[in-house]
Amino acid sequence: MVANKQIVVVEDEPDILEVLSYNLKREGFEVFASLDGEEGLALIRQKKPDLVLLDLMLPGMDGLDICRQLKADEQTQVIPIIMVTAKGEESDIVSGLEIGADDYVAKPFSPKELVARVKAVIRREKYTKTDFNKKQIVLNGLLIDADKHKVEIDAVEVSLTATEFRLFYYLASQPGRVFSREQLLDYAFGNDAAIVDRNIDVHIRAIRKKTEGDRSFIETIRGVGYRFSDIS
Repeated sequence: MVANKQIVVVEDEPDILEVLSYNLKREGFEVFASLDGEEGLALIRQKKPDLVLLDLMLPGMDGLDICRQLKADEQTQVIPIIMVTAKGEESDIVSGLEIGADDYVAKPFSPKELVARVKAVIRREKYTKTDFNKKQIVLNGLLIDADKHKVEIDAVEVSLTATEFRLFYYLASQPGRVFSREQLLDYAFGNDAAIVDRNIDVHIRAIRKKTEGDRSFIETIRGVGYRFSDIS
């Protein structure tokens, strides 16, 4: 799965950069590294890698600015980005997800967790390119049929409201990706100013009540939002 996959790591702490690079290379990835924000951005534009691991706190240019520039450029906007953050940076995590980052790993992290998140995002990118916006989503016993507005779990139909269905479909379309409440609000309600972000929590609770029995589909990412379990 990882053969010939290239990753650019932008991290200003040499020890962490070494750990990141070592563990990714051990898994078969080709790794390019930078300790500086501006140099990292140039490296990403040059290599156009399969994924970017991006620290938020960087000299020269911070990670949010790099993320913003990458997502504004047609040549790089499709490259998935995993933010590497310190604890307590919840507002920056939300900002990064709003700009277009795909996921995050909080420091201190375990190498095993890091590699798992990287593989999940790369796997999801392959899935998204082929299946996103399909009329049907089929994942390990779950069927979501957009044309028929139908959800089945292990061949048992589940009744969802229109809003619940849209949210469930949106999350399931990109399993493993973290969505902030604001992103989910925008998808479900557009620019309806009367809707507040905590209404998303109410809808998620309703979806969980209807869909979750022996297994959980939607994970809560504390202080950030939600993601669909990576069960593909």
